[in-house]
Amino acid sequence: MKSYNIYLLRNMPCEGNLEGRYIGRTESPLAESSIGELLKLKRTYEYPKAEAFYASPSTRCVDTLKLLYPWAEPEVILEMAECDFGEWENKTAEELQNEPGFSQWLESGGQTAPPQGESSPVFVQRVCAGFEMLVQNLMARGKTTAVLVTHAGILTTLLAAYGLPRAKPLDWMCAPGCGYAVRITPGLWMRSAVMEVTGQIPQGEGSEHPDHLVIDLAREAADKAYGD
Repeated sequence: MKSYNIYLLRNMPCEGNLEGRYIGRTESPLAESSIGELLKLKRTYEYPKAEAFYASPSTRCVDTLKLLYPWAEPEVILEMAECDFGEWENKTAEELQNEPGFSQWLESGGQTAPPQGESSPVFVQRVCAGFEMLVQNLMARGKTTAVLVTHAGILTTLLAAYGLPRAKPLDWMCAPGCGYAVRITPGLWMRSAVMEVTGQIPQGEGSEHPDHLVIDLAREAADKAYGD
């Protein structure tokens, strides 16, 4: 049975990220240090080949993808955009500490929305709808391999929502320029909307996070589902 392999990659930090700003819809270029770090990763490790390329509309995601795959013409998925921080866009926590509702927003884990911004439940619904559209698009085109470069929060949301094994969003956190390979089997996807996490990207890349524990569980789940 045909399966689809999607490589989920986290974008490299932009200047605003490094300054500790809430950068959602604000355009901020990749930091010079980020470009150097990503090119070093590319020289040292192997990134997977793919037939289709997708990215968040943010310049930092498109530029991350183009540094890894210079020939690619990525399709921008609007629903893969970072959370909209509304009136708090491009500001630091220090600048917002006296803003009404900011501390409550932090304590709620984003369940409330910033002024003119987006709450966590709305964000999750949007991201999941966008990913399901991406999967449908991939299947309709008959492409079996794809790269998606997006933001950390989107990547962890997708893996927590659809990934096997089941894990919390923070368990899926990875370093910039890194990510996970997932495999979608049409029958299982149509029936249960789940995808198997099969490995880390780039190949051989070590991580400070305990991601390998999650991947070991994924392999164990795959063995049970598909056999050795």
